[in-house]
Amino acid sequence: MKRLGSKILATGALAVSLILAGCGQDQAESTHQTVITVGTTPGMFADMVRDSVRPQLEEKGYTVKLIEFNDYVRPNMALADGDLDINIFQHKPYLDVFKGQRHLDLVEVFQVPTAPLGIYPGKLKSLADLKEGARISAPNDPSNFARALVMLDELGWIKLKAGVNPILATKNDIAENLKGIEIVELDAAQVPRSRSDVDFAIINGNYAIDAKIPLTDALFQEPSFEYINWSAIKTADQNAQWVKDVTDAYNSEAFKAYAHEVFAGYKYPAAWNEAQ
Repeated sequence: MKRLGSKILATGALAVSLILAGCGQDQAESTHQTVITVGTTPGMFADMVRDSVRPQLEEKGYTVKLIEFNDYVRPNMALADGDLDINIFQHKPYLDVFKGQRHLDLVEVFQVPTAPLGIYPGKLKSLADLKEGARISAPNDPSNFARALVMLDELGWIKLKAGVNPILATKNDIAENLKGIEIVELDAAQVPRSRSDVDFAIINGNYAIDAKIPLTDALFQEPSFEYINWSAIKTADQNAQWVKDVTDAYNSEAFKAYAHEVFAGYKYPAAWNEAQ
């Protein structure tokens, strides 16, 4: 009787262990995410998903859902709330400020091709034609105006004060106006239309594209990678397999070939240069 009881206990223990093992296996399988919801702004970033990234991920068995936003606030809030798995639309300085102000646990993952800020011909067609007192239009919002000032500093047309934060630079940070230029501040969307009225125009890449101005027409583009755009995810997802697979898709040779063909004149991820 004692031996029979031992057998029953042993059998019961084995059954429990098998059940637990089965539950553990089911739980492990359930943690393998197969649906990825991506948030972007309309245009180039959405096109990258549709044309190249989604097909690559679908070959690996994923379902990719794309949601497009017309503003720069909701994509990060949707990501933090769990309505998105990843978003792609912003540069790191913007992400850092946004998540800091709202206490969001988000992190950047990889860079993506980005239409950079550039200086384009207006009445003058070459940078060498610059004359004293030239008029240059630039976007008037603080972030992009600071970028424009940094660009003018890099060209040697103005000199910014030593130690100025390039992200926060304003007209008050101009130490010397070496060429006596006049900076005409306009809404970023209006700058492309100003070219017939100014000598040069400093235009955001996305607005140049909207105005059908080839990025390759730029006489100079900001050299810094500070404002190239990144993907962002929740910090808790950093080690997830799907994140690795998405990263691989954006850094694949297929995506690079697609980007170089479709997005000529863009600034490409720094990692692509390092890999060469």
